[in-house]
Amino acid sequence: QVQLVESGGGLVQAGATLRLSCAASGRTFSTYAMGWFRQAPGKEREFVATISGSGRRTRYADSVKGRFTISRDNAKNTVYLQMNSLKPEDTAVYYCAATRGSYYFIQNFDSWGQGTQVTVSS
Repeated sequence: QVQLVESGGGLVQAGATLRLSCAASGRTFSTYAMGWFRQAPGKEREFVATISGSGRRTRYADSVKGRFTISRDNAKNTVYLQMNSLKPEDTAVYYCAATRGSYYFIQNFDSWGQGTQVTVSS
């Protein structure tokens, strides 16, 4: 399985920008679809965005569409989540995930990082 390590979380004010990074181990990174998920206190983990192995296809949750952008650099074994116009309701632990299956079916994601905290104050 691929090993995933997230970074880039922090405490910001509403309207600010953050970029999360997820570094993956291994030589076959481009064969994995990657995704970002988040879990707020007292809530279930939810899908945020996913990206295909080539990077050409993406999918976003409605709540982040137009504000967040997922991208990847296969040469660096890294996937990113650019988060603009952050809102207090974006506060959560953000998890990076990977799957050898399709980027489109979020239930396929089966390798997970430890998570990084994002806190947005109002």
